[in-house]
Amino acid sequence: MADTKADAPLAIKADAVPPRTKPSNYPEPFFSRMAKREKRPLGDLFGLKNFGVNLTRLRPGGESALLHRHSKQDEFVYILEGAPTLITDQGEIDLAPGMCAGFPAAGVAHHLVNRTASDVVYLEIGDRTPGDEGSYPADDLKAVLGPDGAWIFTHKDGRAY
Repeated sequence: MADTKADAPLAIKADAVPPRTKPSNYPEPFFSRMAKREKRPLGDLFGLKNFGVNLTRLRPGGESALLHRHSKQDEFVYILEGAPTLITDQGEIDLAPGMCAGFPAAGVAHHLVNRTASDVVYLEIGDRTPGDEGSYPADDLKAVLGPDGAWIFTHKDGRAY
């Protein structure tokens, strides 16, 4: 039987899960760009270890993350409400409820931006492969997943933030 969190519920109403208290792990000047993003960590509540699931809300003007790609982790998003723009290093695509997008490790750089006057709500799913790195083609930022599962951010030349 799988190792599960002893006090984990079997089922919940997703929007009843408390949002993360810290909107981002990015250092400034990037941290403040995530002020219009709210993540509810659904996978953590159930004690999931191999992949994470977040119910994420972007208020108007918000963005999901910096334009990025992972070296080892796959990501997937499913749009529930609103009309975000998927921005990649290959172009832009307007999304709508019921649409989804997947990003294999080492693939296209991507992020979602809410350019509308209404909130966007989506599910994001990503695996938790150890040794992952994040690259950010539009920003002076590099991320390495530490052995404790926390992201370590540096400038692209290795200097600490």
